[in-house]
Amino acid sequence: MPNNKNEGQNSDFKNVTKIIAPAGLEVAQNYLKIGDKIAKTFFVFSYPRYLSTGWFEPIIDLPNLFDISIFVNPIDTGSALKNLRRKSAQLESQINDNADKGLVRDPMLETALRDVETLRDTLQQSQEKLFDTGVYITVYADSQEELARIESKLTSIMEAKLIYLKPAIFQQLEGLFSIMPTGDDKIQIYTPMNSGPISSFFPFVSEDLSSNEGIMYGINLHNNSLVIFDRFSLENANQVVFAKAGSGKSYATKLEIIRSLMTDTENVIVIDPENEYQKLSNTLGGTIFNISLSSHEHINPFDIPPIPKDESPSDVLRSHIVNISSLLKLMLGKLKPEEDALLDRAITETYASREIVAGQDFSGATSPLLEDLETILRNLEGGKAIAERLYKFTKGSFSGFINQPTNIDVDNRLIIFSIRDLEEELRPIAMFIILGFIWNLVRAQLKKRLLIIDEAWWMMKNEDSSSFLLGIAKRCRKYYLGLTTITQDVEDFLRSPNGRPIITNSSLQLLLKQAPATIDIVAKAFDLTDSEKNFLLGAEVGTGLFFAGNKRHVAIQVVASYFEDRVITTNPEQLLVEEHDQES
Repeated sequence: MPNNKNEGQNSDFKNVTKIIAPAGLEVAQNYLKIGDKIAKTFFVFSYPRYLSTGWFEPIIDLPNLFDISIFVNPIDTGSALKNLRRKSAQLESQINDNADKGLVRDPMLETALRDVETLRDTLQQSQEKLFDTGVYITVYADSQEELARIESKLTSIMEAKLIYLKPAIFQQLEGLFSIMPTGDDKIQIYTPMNSGPISSFFPFVSEDLSSNEGIMYGINLHNNSLVIFDRFSLENANQVVFAKAGSGKSYATKLEIIRSLMTDTENVIVIDPENEYQKLSNTLGGTIFNISLSSHEHINPFDIPPIPKDESPSDVLRSHIVNISSLLKLMLGKLKPEEDALLDRAITETYASREIVAGQDFSGATSPLLEDLETILRNLEGGKAIAERLYKFTKGSFSGFINQPTNIDVDNRLIIFSIRDLEEELRPIAMFIILGFIWNLVRAQLKKRLLIIDEAWWMMKNEDSSSFLLGIAKRCRKYYLGLTTITQDVEDFLRSPNGRPIITNSSLQLLLKQAPATIDIVAKAFDLTDSEKNFLLGAEVGTGLFFAGNKRHVAIQVVASYFEDRVITTNPEQLLVEEHDQES
């Protein structure tokens, strides 16, 4: 009786082979044409005397499509020893003949003899084994010109290491079969190697930032692997993003927000100076607070922070007064030492007027407003001038911005603070106030959070605000917070005395396309090579260098899915097309 089960399996196998096989194959003497691709197979026929570990790395890291097969066949030790004994006798005889003829000694012959004798000893003592080794490389291209460029690059890289390749002339079809995962060597061009050199083949050394946990940041351009990383697995979860305008820094950040919220990140908070995150917030059901002179959302910087369980109310109050003092210096400009001391005293008395005093229970007290501080200053000797400078924030043109009780609810996974409609003069102040408000929330309850500050260079313009940002960067790890600072004005950021410390306190760094005017500053800050500098100068949108702790870094291409791209893109042309499609 026929075996119907086996017949069914054979039929399924034939169907699968029909699906995966190419429609046609054109065979030439030195290449194959498979569908729209051109393939060419090479074999290694010569190696140097010594192979260092990782010599394969430049080949593995080529950003081209290729396949590599390595065949290692053991050689019988007894046969190998007989051949080596014969080779040793030949070399020794040739050396003696040269000496009898009075010829100058040949160092190459002497070195070869030493190598043969050393190999004989290690084989005899079973310290080494001998193998026939075949290495085949098949590269793919879309045109003959591209294939020639890849071949030239491949050959030059290998020859620089004294390793020589040859194309498999008239054996291209056999070469294609040899690199397939069937383990069938059709070319059979071998080089004898002992265990030591063969060990240099494995593992393939290539910079890799793939892990089992985390989110996908992009594609590794060195080897086309995925860059998957968990920023919270490093010594801190901070990140800096440097790029010129239009190079994809906000795009990459919004992509990270989406993917982080799909994992176990509980909150993402964004300070958005240009309203770039509104579409993302609307799509994900986030909350947007528009901070402006006429907005209905207000934050009172004088609010007493929630008291963390492991801190005393008095310490929290003193720390908060220091932050309020830094904010007022940002608002008022440069102060004389006596004005600074007077301001510190006035802040303390302002809180005391509401029965908020260190060492006492003030849990039920009502927080003062900025106008209360102004009133205290007017009644202090020498404080009237400072009070006059505060007038525009309390009752003047800026009064709707800062002199109001807090009325916002932050109970959402995605929170956006938009300051686009705020005057440029007030943006650094607004960022300081929002950042202080967020920091108080972070300290009050331990959650896995991301805080993203776009256009962070606004805060780097002033020493007090940049110092406050640095303090958060240093301390946020304790509160399970990952801080991301994004800037296009790299020069202002790095020239701030607190700019470089923020970088050193950020385990993740993303560098996208840089401007020629700032590339030298960036290169010095990140210790870039000349080739990496040139790469960043000519990088395409969404392409750059990704650093992840201990100076591990790869060239990365930020890639989004179709639906992610529709949510996060800010390309005006693409947005107009989408708007037209919706109207249609």
